[in-house]
Amino acid sequence: MPEVHLEFSGGSMIALNAIIALMMFGVSLELRRDDFARILRQPKAPVIGMLVQFLLLPAATCLLTIALPIDPELALGMILVATCPSGTFSNIMTWMARGNVAVSASVTAVSGLSAGIFTPLNFALYAGLNPATRDRLTQIHIDPLELVGVVVLVLILPMLLGMALGRHKPQLAQRLEKPLRQLSLLVMLGFVGMAFAKNFQQFMGYFHLFFWLVLLLNGTALLLGYTCARLWKLPDADVRAVTLESGIHNSALGMALILTFFPQAGGMLLIAAFWGCWQLFSGLVLAQLWARREPRAAAVTAS
Repeated sequence: MPEVHLEFSGGSMIALNAIIALMMFGVSLELRRDDFARILRQPKAPVIGMLVQFLLLPAATCLLTIALPIDPELALGMILVATCPSGTFSNIMTWMARGNVAVSASVTAVSGLSAGIFTPLNFALYAGLNPATRDRLTQIHIDPLELVGVVVLVLILPMLLGMALGRHKPQLAQRLEKPLRQLSLLVMLGFVGMAFAKNFQQFMGYFHLFFWLVLLLNGTALLLGYTCARLWKLPDADVRAVTLESGIHNSALGMALILTFFPQAGGMLLIAAFWGCWQLFSGLVLAQLWARREPRAAAVTAS
């Protein structure tokens, strides 16, 4: 694969980090400490969701990049996206799908807080296991503390601030929550749209390379979440939550990390940018299919 040079300015990186922080702040307004305590009381569904996100999906993605003839930059992009925490829009899609929003919120919150450790650790581990990506990774200097710092700044800190506002000013938080979710979605779609427009020729020139990889990775993520939830005999509403949490990742964080640490890796950006668009489409389609029928009654009593 020839070198891909995408145009992103320093201002784009700052804007993207601000978008992620806004998204995390908005989704955290309705989070409470009880959402974390719920995992201790009813741990099965959230633990399965975390298991898929931070163990099974990164490992499966690594195997895919080894088994398939994939360019190292595209493979690195797949591994990075797979190691990112779940995205904030999974909560909305779980609600649309008549899934267990409490489970979804718990997994989103814990995965966001855990991302400072698991995202850099898993990325270094699985990128190092693939000989092709290992060679590319050794050419790039990554400061682990700086990587953790970016995740803390754009994920954990906004989440803690959102939870604090929701606890001390619940009425204000309730008024802000819906507009912030809508604004975050519009701004994120606008950013991705401008990125595509600015780099249209590059995207179209390599579309045949990254399109199927993103579909394969997203399908694998959704299938892993659904299969694990079914194998552990979770109620229907929990299955829907775990599935969508597994398939909706924080691709904006992936793009921010790429722009910060891999600014010349255009192939990685192709994967992360298209994943951000495709996962919204696949998640919405799945949510609408599930919305047509109520979860079985057992899901209500179990949740």
